[in-house]
Amino acid sequence: MTRIATVTLIVAVGVLASAASACLSPWWLFAAAPVTLLGVLGGWDLVQRRHSVLRNYPVLGHARFLLERLRPELQQYFIERNFDGRPFDRDVRSIVYERAKGTDAEEPFGTERDVYRPGHEFLVPSMAPCPVPKTPPRVRIGGPDCGRPYEMALLNVSAMSFGSLSANAVLALGGGAAAGGFAQDTGEGGLSEYHLRPGGDLVWEVGTGYFGCRTRDGDFDAAQFAGKAAHDQVRCVSLKLSQGAKPGIGGVLPGAKVNAEIARVRGVPEGRTVVSPPYHRVFSTPRELVRFIARMRELSGGKPAGFKLCVGSRRQFLAVCRAMLEEGTAPDFIVVDGAEGGTGAAPLEFADHMGTPLTEGLLTVHNALVGAGLRDRIRIGASGKVATGSDLVKRMVQGADYANAARAMMFAVGCIQAQRCHTNTCPTGITTQDPHRARALDVTDKAPRVHRFQEATVASAMQLMASMGVTHPADLRPHMLHRRIDPHTERSYEQLYEWLEPGQLLAEPPQSWAADWESADPDRFTV
Repeated sequence: MTRIATVTLIVAVGVLASAASACLSPWWLFAAAPVTLLGVLGGWDLVQRRHSVLRNYPVLGHARFLLERLRPELQQYFIERNFDGRPFDRDVRSIVYERAKGTDAEEPFGTERDVYRPGHEFLVPSMAPCPVPKTPPRVRIGGPDCGRPYEMALLNVSAMSFGSLSANAVLALGGGAAAGGFAQDTGEGGLSEYHLRPGGDLVWEVGTGYFGCRTRDGDFDAAQFAGKAAHDQVRCVSLKLSQGAKPGIGGVLPGAKVNAEIARVRGVPEGRTVVSPPYHRVFSTPRELVRFIARMRELSGGKPAGFKLCVGSRRQFLAVCRAMLEEGTAPDFIVVDGAEGGTGAAPLEFADHMGTPLTEGLLTVHNALVGAGLRDRIRIGASGKVATGSDLVKRMVQGADYANAARAMMFAVGCIQAQRCHTNTCPTGITTQDPHRARALDVTDKAPRVHRFQEATVASAMQLMASMGVTHPADLRPHMLHRRIDPHTERSYEQLYEWLEPGQLLAEPPQSWAADWESADPDRFTV
């Protein structure tokens, strides 16, 4: 049968069904309507030119698109096992939900994980465990140039902007942070009233767009920055160089999403697309970066100042260390973001193939600072898939002083990992500016969940450390974390990685670091 004949037949069936329905009882009218609609749909499928599948399989071909749309939900709820989902498996999501709700987070009958699989990691228990401290320790942020140090919690809310998150989500995260005494990073979208309203401690992050402290031309506005950094709730200021989800590229906020409120917070024109460039205007060399961090600290009235990055070239980071030594000043903290990504949407190639994963990123930054004799004045934060007490302990073994969590905090306020964060159709009202969707998130219910999750996770980390024979993160050592290499071999982090001694790069760099250290130029970011 020719295509024209087929189209004619389908349309004819639809027309006949419509004509017959006009002469029949209401019951038959109801039954004939779907036949008419299917006839029209089939006719359209045969003449449209966009989808080859529908031209060859009219009507039936739509099942393929329906199944494709349902695939993530079918995979998540019916196919994947408890421990192999991505980005977060069901076990991790469940433990966050349970801790956020204050219910049991224990499992019977042993682990489901294959402990002999290459890559499996485990912490080393002590034959003489310690009592668990009643109060978790805090990390003092603030080097010798800082006049107003801050006591940072071991786990905090990572960078998430108002605009990316709904107002209710920001309020819930801030309310939990205020109740629990931990910090909330504002993200690079500006310092909004929703960050300030709960009354908690804030880390104000400034990105390449300088939102909230920018001139009309998009440059950094020192006066605006100083005025907002003076807020008592702003406890630290941070410059974002790059993020794990998409290191090396900027962001785009479509004009349709730039409503009056977001435009006011970010200091941009309403209704116009906003582009964050991939590079900063305030510095172009390692030395200028170090000087600008010092300027941020001065403008903020002596509050701790630092920067966040997804680690790339070790030589470039060593150039920043050389600049710190020559300038005689340094940031108070550095947040290492892992290439595991985060809440920010990114091109697939960047998410999958760009940037250093958090483990190697932490090891690079920690060892570089130790070798340059700078580690005692700079604190390191870890950001990237920290959701459990064991995650927190592992990152501190690898060189971090504290950690930030974004996606885990989103789970605590109800995220179901639908992975629609960039579509403005978040089903739980977290990553959307649609007021009808956002209203589903009840702040009074979700804020306590954030508090409970953070408190229980830190308590879990302290319990793990006590079982390892230590009571403070500073006592954790590389030999306390092991990784399986193959079914017959496992090694400690002390054996797997090189660990520099304090000042070793200044005295006699090891051969594996010598070339990068010698070529590191404080006046140029050498590729």
